[in-house]
Amino acid sequence: MTKVVTETDLAIAPPAAPKKAGRRPGRPTGAHGSDAREQLLDVALGMFARQGIVETTLGAIAREAGVTPAMVHYYFKTRDQLLDVLIDERFGPLRTELGQAFTSSDEPADALRAFAEALVATVDKHPWFASLWVREVISEGGLLRLRIAERFGDAHRKATIERIEKWQREGKLNPELEPSLVFVSLFGLTVFPLATWKWREGERKLTSEQIARHAVALLTHGVGPR
Repeated sequence: MTKVVTETDLAIAPPAAPKKAGRRPGRPTGAHGSDAREQLLDVALGMFARQGIVETTLGAIAREAGVTPAMVHYYFKTRDQLLDVLIDERFGPLRTELGQAFTSSDEPADALRAFAEALVATVDKHPWFASLWVREVISEGGLLRLRIAERFGDAHRKATIERIEKWQREGKLNPELEPSLVFVSLFGLTVFPLATWKWREGERKLTSEQIARHAVALLTHGVGPR
């Protein structure tokens, strides 16, 4: 209830304290610029990987991060906007790194090994990557898959398929391989195991190099003797 200030109140009231500088309009209390924004992106990625994008609201992200919903809305007005930021700032750079690994050599085995190693290194560096990729990108109808396709199109995919077909024409790669399935196979041999395996106590943990080597050997030589 608003108090009505009378002349008597004014007469006996102590001198007013100097006004403190107000905070910037619209900025929620507790915000800390880029650090807070990056923290929210990290929390969102972790939750998307654990429970999926559809099941994760901005309010849930705020609770997980220990901040107010107002802070989340200050940086991201909607979940769609948050997804676009993640694609531009987190997935875009990873996509570029993986693409550079694949084009690092014109020898198929070397290029595929570099790509497989880059995939495993990405999972090592970003714990959310494997589960999120399997749930929201590899899976048909994944929300992140749809938004990435809308943002980037399929030019990159076509270019990689053309490169594989070129290797096949040059006799450098098995002509019986289906070009459109090569990357799906590499993801299945690297990212999928890392997203689902549970290492038992005392079991030897495979290194990134061993996983990548296994994936490339299986893809290029199959299970027969060399």
